[in-house]
Amino acid sequence: MRKNDGLNNKGIEIGIYTLGDIGTDPHTGKTISAGQRIKEILQAAKLADEAGLDVFGVGEHHRLDYATSAVPVVLAAIAQLTKRIKLTSTTTVLSTVDPVRLFEDFATLDLLSDGRAEIIAGRGAFVESFPLFGYDLNDYDALFEENINLLLKLNENELVTWAGRFRSPLTNAEIAPRPLQDEIPIWVGVGGTPGSAFRAGRLGLGMIMAILGGEPERFQPLVDLYRQSGKEAGHDLAKLKVGVTGHGFFSKTSQQAKDEFYPYYANYWCYVNRQQGLKSPTITKSDFEQMTGPNTALFVGSPQQIVEKILQQYELFGHQRFMAQIDIGGVPFKKVAEGIELLATEIAPIIRKETRK
Repeated sequence: MRKNDGLNNKGIEIGIYTLGDIGTDPHTGKTISAGQRIKEILQAAKLADEAGLDVFGVGEHHRLDYATSAVPVVLAAIAQLTKRIKLTSTTTVLSTVDPVRLFEDFATLDLLSDGRAEIIAGRGAFVESFPLFGYDLNDYDALFEENINLLLKLNENELVTWAGRFRSPLTNAEIAPRPLQDEIPIWVGVGGTPGSAFRAGRLGLGMIMAILGGEPERFQPLVDLYRQSGKEAGHDLAKLKVGVTGHGFFSKTSQQAKDEFYPYYANYWCYVNRQQGLKSPTITKSDFEQMTGPNTALFVGSPQQIVEKILQQYELFGHQRFMAQIDIGGVPFKKVAEGIELLATEIAPIIRKETRK
């Protein structure tokens, strides 16, 4: 049994994550450097740890407008500034990384952090890493399937013999170092694909859903499929963990949150759509009002409104983790720090109390 398996009696875990996007501040027109962005991410993690949040995640991109391509390096730096918060990738693009190197990096992180490392593995919404590291995009899913199975074998065994399609075979290979934990907790990141939910359940891994907008009810079939596939594969349902991630911005009142966040959110989707080669129409204020409504998945509002949204989703999914991305679109660090404080002091205590076993 994995050391961190099972539920606890503290309620669901609450945390934040970042993808390290380098957005121009829509108010000032200024863009911070990659170095400053990474330093602010480290400081945000330190604040989150000191405030008592449970988990901090760093995501992977390989572009000049993102700062965190080397996620294990950033998390290792964070490990030296923090004491108790769990450190995870959000997400590792598993299709384009060698599983042996990935395991070695996170096992080392686990040792540096005294047993706080995790991996959230995904196929990736962005695909720039495929040509960058010499992989064929036509092998998108096959690479992930092979790599997740090898990663699990590396996680379980000190000596590994293995053969696959996309990398050289291993014969009694020594997999070192070993993590401090019995095994590194591994989750699968799911953006909305039933096949990914089915795979996560079949493998008995945790499932993290990226719910970035719309009505959260549309993700209920994925949770049902995940648990059903896990049950059919013989896994203990009590150990099949579900997590929810989403965009967030918190202020003392809902109107203040919406007024402050709208320019950053509109800015974020403008450049994300442009990065993916899509048209980037401006999100109107009226569209934004609908997107932040009480029954949507966008976590923008007062602490009370955020509590209500998280608990509404908890009624749907019965999940074990919630993580908010609160630094998108060029949001200045001061606002990120204020959001961390509100999440830790006014939102998390209520959520933990209401979801405690």
